[in-house]
Amino acid sequence: MRPAAAASRPAREASSDTPLTEARKRQIVLGVLVAMLLAALDQTIVAPAMTTIGQSLGHIEYLPWVISAYFVTATAVTPLYGKLADIHGRRTMMVLAVVIFVVASVLCALASTLWALILARALQGLGGGGLIALAQTIMGDLVPPKQRAKYAAQISAVWATASVLGPLVGGVFAQHLHWSLVFWINLPLGAAALWVMNAPLKDLPFHRHPHRLDAPGAALVVLGTSIAMLALSIGRQGGDWFSPTVLALTGASLLSWLLFGLRLKTFAEPLIPIEVLRDRVVLCGTLAVAMGMASFVGLAAIAPIYFEVQNQVSPDVAALGLIGMAAGSVSGAALTGRSIPKLVHYRRPAVFGLALSAAALAALAATIEMRSFALADGLLFLFGLGLGPIFPTVTVSVQNAVARRDLGAATGLLAFLRSLGSAFGVAILGAIVLGAGGEGATTAGLTIDPSYFRLAFIAALIATLIGLGCLAAMPERPLRDTIEPHVSGE
Repeated sequence: MRPAAAASRPAREASSDTPLTEARKRQIVLGVLVAMLLAALDQTIVAPAMTTIGQSLGHIEYLPWVISAYFVTATAVTPLYGKLADIHGRRTMMVLAVVIFVVASVLCALASTLWALILARALQGLGGGGLIALAQTIMGDLVPPKQRAKYAAQISAVWATASVLGPLVGGVFAQHLHWSLVFWINLPLGAAALWVMNAPLKDLPFHRHPHRLDAPGAALVVLGTSIAMLALSIGRQGGDWFSPTVLALTGASLLSWLLFGLRLKTFAEPLIPIEVLRDRVVLCGTLAVAMGMASFVGLAAIAPIYFEVQNQVSPDVAALGLIGMAAGSVSGAALTGRSIPKLVHYRRPAVFGLALSAAALAALAATIEMRSFALADGLLFLFGLGLGPIFPTVTVSVQNAVARRDLGAATGLLAFLRSLGSAFGVAILGAIVLGAGGEGATTAGLTIDPSYFRLAFIAALIATLIGLGCLAAMPERPLRDTIEPHVSGE
């Protein structure tokens, strides 16, 4: 780096030659974990308030969009954050992401209609898309893959806090206070995140890389995903999957994705880096996580409604069903994260875990008529426990497979497909349940036949089995103790 270039950015991250002490590394990790808590809590605190939001704002058939809108925009901008962080620095982009997230949270809290809330959630996704992706990238900047696994316990502690507090707090807010508090709570959390991480991130080594941003590619992702989810909503709501409207929307979505595929082949720096995706570890690992997140987030969106319909409980009690699933996921991730450095075949816990998740979903679909809260909660816990191991396993495997210059791209790709899977999981499972009419139980004024929940559990089972197949096909390479990878013939 030329001296003039270094002198032109005194307030940015430290140069690549600046050494970091272990104490300073811990400070950086703490700041990143606080930002991650902000994003993690938002993924667990909103679902318990869904039916209350529907009662307050109406149009309950479009409630999945409250979650899906967030994931659609988060999916599109996640890879852009990685490139922007290479241009402007990790700290600058992390601060920007938090600010956008907090401002959008205020708009969510003030929304007076469901459509205003959906638009505000889409804006919130523009900030939330960077929080987890940048956090994982910064972790990758600090330590090599084999040592990185030791931070899994700290990351799991963040998700454990969110998985327990989110459903409880969201349920209490929705039932006894007001649903808008699930968004107002982001203000103090965002302020705390900025206060903790701002100074430490100034010392993070910064390797500047010029990039061209693929904004048209991101727009095509938003367009293709949004139109596909709209087709799902209209098709399920009307029951006519071959209506001219549904067929036209499906064609428009396919056209958007086709144009996106052409963009990947023709643009110099496409949203998804093809050269990174060609690596089998990256391809199989990211697809496994996408399928796992489709099941997990989709179930998180419908589980509170399931408990309210099947067991006639209030939103705060229904939220307890989410705690089991989320706590199981965090426990599985924590146990696996601690064991990865000690295992030669570190992929096996994740493979066995997904098999357990599939068995739990099959049992859930088979026992739906029993209407047992305890049984369903226990099976959701087992589902989460089995799903948890794929997150540290795939993250470490993907970052282990690529060179440092591709770390941001690979981590961004992982976050991209994770968000894309989440968006479609909510859309599909939400369309199956909330788009259903006919005789059956009711919640928030909507009639729901309990048999539709069985279809949703089967859909989640199919996604989990696909994820299991992808994970089984992922090569298992030795974890390195260096930042740069060894030469591999695979």
